[in-house]
Amino acid sequence: MSNIEEFPAAARRLTEFEALTAAAPSVFDAVPGAVYLCDQDGWLVRYNAEAAELWGQTPPVGDKRPRFCGSHALFLPDGTPLAHDVCPMATAVFAGTSTRNAEVVMERADGSRFTALVNIRALKDHEGKIQGAINCFQDISGHKELEETIRQKNADLEDFFENSAIGLHIVGGDGIIQRANKAELALLGYTAEEYVGRHIVEFHVDAPVIGDILHKLSCGENLDRYPARLRAKDGSIKQVQITSNSRFEEGKFISTRCFTTDVTDLREAETARRESDERLTATYDAATIGIAEADKDGRLLRVNDTLCRMLGRSREELLNMTFFDYTQEEDQKEDGALYARQMAGEINNYALRKRATRPDGSTVYLDVYSSSVLDAEGSFRYGVRVLQDVTAAKRMEDRIRESEQHLRDLLEALPAAVYTTDAIGRITFFNNAAVEMSGRTPEIGDMWCVTWRLYNTDGTLLPHDQCPMAVALKENRPVRGAEAIAERPDGRRIPFIPYPTPLHDADGKLIGAINMLVDITERKQAENRQRLLIDELNHRVKNTLATVQSLAIQTARQAESLEDFSLRFEARLLALSRAHDLLTRRNWEGVSLDTLTREVLTALADNAGRQVEINGPFVDLDPRTALNVTMVLNELATNAIKYGALSSEAGTLALTWRLEAGSDLKPRLILEWRERGGPPVAPPIRRGTGSRLMERAIERDLGGHFDLAFEPSGVVCRMSFSAAGGPA
Repeated sequence: MSNIEEFPAAARRLTEFEALTAAAPSVFDAVPGAVYLCDQDGWLVRYNAEAAELWGQTPPVGDKRPRFCGSHALFLPDGTPLAHDVCPMATAVFAGTSTRNAEVVMERADGSRFTALVNIRALKDHEGKIQGAINCFQDISGHKELEETIRQKNADLEDFFENSAIGLHIVGGDGIIQRANKAELALLGYTAEEYVGRHIVEFHVDAPVIGDILHKLSCGENLDRYPARLRAKDGSIKQVQITSNSRFEEGKFISTRCFTTDVTDLREAETARRESDERLTATYDAATIGIAEADKDGRLLRVNDTLCRMLGRSREELLNMTFFDYTQEEDQKEDGALYARQMAGEINNYALRKRATRPDGSTVYLDVYSSSVLDAEGSFRYGVRVLQDVTAAKRMEDRIRESEQHLRDLLEALPAAVYTTDAIGRITFFNNAAVEMSGRTPEIGDMWCVTWRLYNTDGTLLPHDQCPMAVALKENRPVRGAEAIAERPDGRRIPFIPYPTPLHDADGKLIGAINMLVDITERKQAENRQRLLIDELNHRVKNTLATVQSLAIQTARQAESLEDFSLRFEARLLALSRAHDLLTRRNWEGVSLDTLTREVLTALADNAGRQVEINGPFVDLDPRTALNVTMVLNELATNAIKYGALSSEAGTLALTWRLEAGSDLKPRLILEWRERGGPPVAPPIRRGTGSRLMERAIERDLGGHFDLAFEPSGVVCRMSFSAAGGPA
């Protein structure tokens, strides 16, 4: 007889379809996505839990099983109904055609819909005959909503460009007009076909001006209200101001974005005002101020033509009046009192502003300068009164004052901190938001910044005379892209972005600056939270992989066969998965011991509610402790179901715990597992993988104590470890 043992013939190699239909349900559920399998006739054969959840139903796989898809109804992305027998799965089953990244709308029985990204492949046997097909799909409704949001934003940007109230055009690096909005075309009277595609130089009246504009933009300079003249289609000249910046890619000048503001009417008004001023100046050169002489009673003795015109009265009328007669009643008292002091010699002259009434009832504001003419003895003879009509100036002052107040009210209403300085850097204004942000009320005249103390983003001290506002004033340029940290007197620190911008007068002279401080505390906090979440995710993934690796190694060492290894390893992975599910529902913030124990035992033992007693105070376990306790309970429960108390209906299991004070002032959890009424128990001949796994989980991973006893009445396990979560 030969000593050589015959090996059986090699088993027939399974096809892909056969391997998938023979796989355990947990294999399908472990797939990260929705997946289902159809046979060669399109009948639904297998699907995982995620597919059922997305379908909103659990379709049968028996005689009444559906064909091609488990959804209630199918639609194309445009909403067109899609019959199941012509869907991509039907095409794959009947024609062997694969589908990659196709979009299909699935409808649930309750009417809700979602967009699915499907990937379908036909499954063939070893001879190439189609045995079925597999579909892996996922819900991409969120991505579709994001695409719609982006599309809407693009539409809004397009609407902003086309329908902006101000002219806007885009010029390429070669000077060719690429786009122009409606306001731009309406300003010059061209159609898009007449304007777009032509060189911008063709529409500028002054060649040196457009040459300078293109040169500045090609050098990266920004234009702010640059004056220019454009030629309209009807031949008229439009006075405009151009505000523009450039777009560069890899250092190459690509295009410019130009806002065109029509200031033709404003320039004409300025021209008219300038001509009027010139005429008025010429008139002043020929005694343009009103001059009058008045006696002790204020009666007018002499007047010039200018005063007559100023007051709208003839010389004869004025010479029969006192200056009190045309002065409004509210101003008579002041003028009379000062004139009396002047006649008495108490003052030599005085000046005041008063209101006079013209015959038509209109009011004229007059700046009056009164001086005395004395006789040889030094006594008062008469007063010389020089009058200037300042009505326009007064109204301008009122408008400026109203404008300044309006600007202050506007700045006060802004939610961001805003303040202004003079050219030296002394603070001239700040709003309430600046007070709230800085935690103090600055003093007018403080230098550079309203904040109490400043720091760079790396935590180093930032002197106020080196802050962005100081740089903007010293270098006479806006500062952008800087970040700083403001410290309040109460110690709180606020990260912010400053926007200091110099202010200039009509001649371009620096007169001060305005700065807006934007609080970015919430943005920084969001960035920190995101960074912490990513770090936590990396940490947990590494820990999970290490745990799976350890389970695989320990299970493999004691496995009697590949099938034995597969069963044991799958059971332990499912236990780890259940713990992960519990923690995921709690956002990885821990889970109560009572919830964990009931979840593990209910999942393993059908009669757990009748045979198992669970009792103990509320204890909240952190994620690390929960994972280890789950693994231990799974091993104990699996052994009890196979060989112990839960293997017979007469057996019972008592799982109890209590809290005790530990030596390190932290509470310790004492957990006891006791089986009774099962088959007789005898100590095992050799120490198995499960015992070592449980011991490692409690003693090494949790730093606790683990004691497993095989008493005749049943297995007793005692374990203790620090309850980091503690009682709730």
